[in-house]
Amino acid sequence: MVTLKNASEIRVMSDACRISAQALKVAGEYMHPGVSTKEIDEAIRKYIVSTGAKPNFLGYGGFPASACISINDEVIHGIPSKKRILHDGDIVSVDVGAFYNGFNGDNAYTFAVGEISDEAKALLRVTEECLYKGIEAAKPGNRIGDIGHAVQSHAESFGYGVVRKFVGHGVGRKLHEDPEVPNFGTAGRGVRLAAGMTLAIEPMINLVGEDVRVLSDGWTTVTASGSIAAHFEHTVVITNDGAKILTRA
Repeated sequence: MVTLKNASEIRVMSDACRISAQALKVAGEYMHPGVSTKEIDEAIRKYIVSTGAKPNFLGYGGFPASACISINDEVIHGIPSKKRILHDGDIVSVDVGAFYNGFNGDNAYTFAVGEISDEAKALLRVTEECLYKGIEAAKPGNRIGDIGHAVQSHAESFGYGVVRKFVGHGVGRKLHEDPEVPNFGTAGRGVRLAAGMTLAIEPMINLVGEDVRVLSDGWTTVTASGSIAAHFEHTVVITNDGAKILTRA
């Protein structure tokens, strides 16, 4: 069931989203060769806790860290580790959220470590563009399919693969709420969008092919092709004037 939020709930949720966005900014400060993903995760956790919030990923479904940190061919759900060291040329997706005063925020960004290839630069640029294309389509009267269509058509116009196994979602008092928000679809189809809906829109785009596989740790999801992937995400609220981004640092 889709839950609409009122103005007072949005104000409280905005605080959780602001903390989530700042945590992502903290992660960006650690994107240097030689840093471990565990160090990044610890910095994120320390910041979120310092605000009085809780890392909403920690323990969620058994996930063992405060953020998902995924490198190169890892699309999502990478588990931070002391053994995972960043190198020049890596691209690193960080997905993080905070739970504060009863509400959740959720956002993601793919960072460049040092000098990355032109191929990687293009993928990051297009995937972030996909995110904003999806956000532009999130307005009252449109449907979920309009968001997915906007993302899919832009990504595929560059020959990239749109991940179908994992999708965006509603977010609010729970980290994952209805409706699902696929990054593919048919315009004019699906749940009708209305003011008060809060959504996590999150394109996951592969350089080659749409298929992914989950590694033996049960979490880390990689491209089946072995190609690099990018992931960008914002939590938004739909207003009468269109979507407003809540996770803006």
